[in-house]
Amino acid sequence: MHRIKELVNEIGVDAPVSLAGHPIRPGEKHRVNILALGDVGTTMLIGLRLMGADVISEIGICDIRPENCERLVREINQIRFPDGEPHLPPVRIVTEEELFDTDVFIFCASKGVPDLGKEKDPDFDVRMAQLDANRGIIEHYAGLARAAEFRGLIAVVSDPVDNLCVAFLDASGLKPWQLRGYGLGVMNARAAYYAERDERFSSYLSEGRAFGPHGQDLVIANSIENYDDELSRELTELATGANLEVRELGFKPYIAPAMSSAAISILLTLRGEWNYGSLYLGDENRGSFLGIRSRFNGDNWDYEDPELPDKLYERIRDSYIRLCDIR
Repeated sequence: MHRIKELVNEIGVDAPVSLAGHPIRPGEKHRVNILALGDVGTTMLIGLRLMGADVISEIGICDIRPENCERLVREINQIRFPDGEPHLPPVRIVTEEELFDTDVFIFCASKGVPDLGKEKDPDFDVRMAQLDANRGIIEHYAGLARAAEFRGLIAVVSDPVDNLCVAFLDASGLKPWQLRGYGLGVMNARAAYYAERDERFSSYLSEGRAFGPHGQDLVIANSIENYDDELSRELTELATGANLEVRELGFKPYIAPAMSSAAISILLTLRGEWNYGSLYLGDENRGSFLGIRSRFNGDNWDYEDPELPDKLYERIRDSYIRLCDIR
């Protein structure tokens, strides 16, 4: 049996960096700024406004298209309950210079997603293609965060979440406890979707867990206590292929990620509740962000660390090492 905390030893790290710090104040209201309002960012924005009145005081939006911001500041602020209660967080336009005058910065910018044909090609590494496309963007905003001496929370939503978190960390000089990736929530939701439809996977609904990155190298465990490697690998394939099923219908699969990975998970983070997100495991020179069930308790990041069966640990270890190698 093994534990998640042992992963750093697999890459030769004896003294991992601390995840103790104060990027947010659980349960209190925060100012949130969002960069890039495409399909994912816009859907997430709707979710944050509708569900976030208890932990969000206002939402700032910034997009390369000024007319898009003008549209959204009108439409989103026109979403409200008939008697005005609960009072939903107002949305306002912010400039690039104002992006880090906030408590939480959400990065949703992307240069695009590879087409369906390339995603199906087993020799095509979607994660690396997206990393190459988005690295320059995130390094630019990491530089702005450095210049602003930002002390809040960086929430990375764009793919590949874990690798872009590392790129932001390296370019910004911020502390690892200030960054968190949001891509695993939807993979848990997709696994649960299939578990509800096939009795063989039903244990996932009460005993299962998701680990690792969004997409390739995802690890779904049907159960921690009664782990079945064959069933878990089959459920993993279903979860990783769920987006392709939507694409084959002629649609972009952005609604579930925007809500499950981003809006819901970010709000749970601000409330100090358990959710799926990526945390940094490693030292200053070697390591990566890894998706895991975790929470911010007010002083530091907690993550679940139960005893893991050997086969499950090996899958998580291999995923983690590959993430470290991409840094």
